[in-house]
Amino acid sequence: MDSSAFRSHTVAAGFATTILAFCVVMAAGGCKDDTQTLRSIQASRQLKKQAESKVDHLGEAFSLVSKLIELQPESAARQIIYHLNSWELSQPNAENVQVPTDLLKSISQIVPLEDATAVLTRNTFDEADVEFLKLRYLYRQVAEFARTRGPSDTHFEKWIDANRDSLGPESSDQLAVALRLFDWMVRNIALQPVDLNQPVPNANLPLGMKFNGAGYRQTPFQTLFRGTGDALQRCGTFIGLCRQADLPACLLATAPSADSSDQPRPWAVGVLIGKEVYLFDCALGIPIIGPGQAGIATLAQARRDATVLRRMNVPGWFDYPLQKDDVQQCVALLMMSPESISGRASRLQDALTGDLRLGIYDDPQRTVDAFVANPGIATAKMWEIPFLAQVYQVAVNRLAEQDAMVMFLTTAPWAILESEFEQAKRLALGRWRHLQGDLDGNDVEGIEGAKKLYLSQRQPEFEIADLRIDVELQKNYGIRRELGIPAEVYDRQIQQVQLLMRQGKVTATYWLGLVQYDTNRLDLAKNWFQQRVLDDGLESDWENAARYNLARTFESLGEIAQATDLYKLEGLPQEHGNRLRARLINRETEPADAPEAP
Repeated sequence: MDSSAFRSHTVAAGFATTILAFCVVMAAGGCKDDTQTLRSIQASRQLKKQAESKVDHLGEAFSLVSKLIELQPESAARQIIYHLNSWELSQPNAENVQVPTDLLKSISQIVPLEDATAVLTRNTFDEADVEFLKLRYLYRQVAEFARTRGPSDTHFEKWIDANRDSLGPESSDQLAVALRLFDWMVRNIALQPVDLNQPVPNANLPLGMKFNGAGYRQTPFQTLFRGTGDALQRCGTFIGLCRQADLPACLLATAPSADSSDQPRPWAVGVLIGKEVYLFDCALGIPIIGPGQAGIATLAQARRDATVLRRMNVPGWFDYPLQKDDVQQCVALLMMSPESISGRASRLQDALTGDLRLGIYDDPQRTVDAFVANPGIATAKMWEIPFLAQVYQVAVNRLAEQDAMVMFLTTAPWAILESEFEQAKRLALGRWRHLQGDLDGNDVEGIEGAKKLYLSQRQPEFEIADLRIDVELQKNYGIRRELGIPAEVYDRQIQQVQLLMRQGKVTATYWLGLVQYDTNRLDLAKNWFQQRVLDDGLESDWENAARYNLARTFESLGEIAQATDLYKLEGLPQEHGNRLRARLINRETEPADAPEAP
């Protein structure tokens, strides 16, 4: 996309790109009075009134969470908070929460210990909890779709099936679920390079952060909703999905030496199944391959067998950055927050049953104990990246109010998804329904599914082109020239609208290709990726992801040569992993050789 076309664009007042959550601090004080007595009386009256009305506060709250994209955010958040706090008031007196001080200290440079403790121990819900629940809700929806309706990676699934007896039935089933979640993440979260190679404005950001820095330049919600992210953001998405499938997962990092001040170096996601930690490399988009270049490796195998990580090399092309000696002692980075380990999260999770069941509470001590009991994991910490992402968003949004370049760099790439005009709202609703797993909608209830909403973005190219000269067409799209606007300025505005329409069209087209693949319509998926994204003549940021997904489609159709050609394309962010995958699928079609030496 030619970014120079945006430079004269005036960003509308409603150009919102990020939902920020702020904790509400209730200050108490003043002279001695009957405040506590009055509050007790009011609380009793409120409980009595709620009991008489029999309001299903949890049902109401999560009904609103499921429709957040369609509602006015501030008003909906207030209603959700009201229902959650009304439910909390009806519960027995809460027990004191044990504060995991050591864990909280691991993020204290970002979130002071006293602040984290206050969030963890309070018994009321606020705006930050709403944002937390929104993300967990979408993780649950995606995990449920991927687990029950989505496709799997047949190459590794065959290995799981063939080794079911040695793995054990329960571990086999859990590993198959982890594989499905990983596969969904790899195909649906397009890999960005660590360095975006974009202009960097003079930005004085806190905590030594850089503009568009790796891992924290998007929040976990933005990564999932936009469908794109760097390797660290992909790790966060995969861990979030595993949590909703009750699979303990962490980001493994290599531990620095005792005399070093270096930070742990993130490596691969480890999923704890039985007594083994299975390894998934989100940067390469492929699991760490097991001994004999088969299956999914465990941490124990990578620590014991030097060939495991050595065979992650692609000779002459790529060397894997770690080898056996580097992974002898690892750190488990846990994707937890003060909200997720709070007492209110625990009580809420226990109360959510049936269709409302949702993974909200993270048991800190149990999780730490489970991972550090595994040989090779020396300690566990909270992962700092999600917290840095929150701080980064607040800082960059403030900076954007003062710096037009920062405003442009943060809003322009996602204007088609996060702005307030009608086309962006419909694309956002389509994306929400897509992540919910609602692909077809309900005609009887008048609910449009993701496919219909995406298709509405696909205006014919001749119609988009005619927008500059056809006044009636402009009226149909709600575009009009305001009094006093010079003709040349209005024409530039129309060109910006055309650019956004094309951006929305290619984004929706790519996501439709993903829908076709995820519903096993492989011939249609091939058509959407190949003809309607790659061969359409429109430049887009989805081209690399479309090539990868087209290769996966060819592979699923048994067209291995075509898949291999795409996997071996040079210069792609995931080229290392793609070449490993090409090697694996071609080994499947070759005559069986003698077993390789360990």
